Amino acid sequence: MKILQLLAILSIGLSCSQTQENFSIISSLPKKIKEASACEISKASPLIWTIEDNHNHNVLFGFNEKGELIRQITISNVENNDWEDLTSDDEWNIYIGDFGNNDNDRQNLAIYKINASDLNKDEAKAESIAQFYYPEQTEFPPKKKDRIFDVESFFIHNNKFYLFTKNRSSKFDGTTFLYEVDNNSAQKLPAKKIGSFVTCEQFNHCAVTSADISPNKDKVAILSSDKVWIFTNWKGNNFFSGNVEKIELNHHTQKEGLCFKDENTILMTDEGDKKITGNLYQLKLK
Repeated sequence: MKILQLLAILSIGLSCSQTQENFSIISSLPKKIKEASACEISKASPLIWTIEDNHNHNVLFGFNEKGELIRQITISNVENNDWEDLTSDDEWNIYIGDFGNNDNDRQNLAIYKINASDLNKDEAKAESIAQFYYPEQTEFPPKKKDRIFDVESFFIHNNKFYLFTKNRSSKFDGTTFLYEVDNNSAQKLPAKKIGSFVTCEQFNHCAVTSADISPNKDKVAILSSDKVWIFTNWKGNNFFSGNVEKIELNHHTQKEGLCFKDENTILMTDEGDKKITGNLYQLKLK
């Protein structure tokens, strides 16, 4: 669990074509959600979905843009080891990424499928579980300089999961690695390294905390505490191989959830604490 940034402050960075005028707070999050670590929309429901990360309950929360908590779904057959992100497929099913790995010592990394038909219930079971591992990792945990196996960000595309690592190495340089994981519940499979991208060099401003692909499948966005990177015109499945634009939000909080509302609108969530509620944000792309 990371230290909450209690105040939104102006960040100092390079000027970009898109600025704070396109970024706004929509509402406060429901008070019951203190540690929102994801943001996702499924066409099976009008709600925005989030989860809380490690040491919290195995609950999928649904709320509206007014910040009203509408649905709490207990996922009864799995534990919340460290739930970090959500994604949804073209059949509107939601997937929970249980792959948070702050200490780089986990060997039970998994992704849980929640059926779209269960999103109107109070209790559901994970319909399937995809388990995976990083073939490059041989020590649990590795040396501090090699701790690059934490993940808080993913999405599904063409029935494969794409994961973006949160670099926790002692020599942080902003590198995030892109991994591909097959959506297969029959056996534990290796994650395939696809590419890498350097965000920036300050961990508190540059570590990747969420990701999504746009409805038209032609934009990929990744998030940090105060930045969004948009990737377009990639080749194959290496989303880092095309063009990239960095958007400075000029607003620094513990942002951990991102999803596309539509092709040119991104929603984001951040964590709160015992005294301060997190928010739902909107970024309009030009």
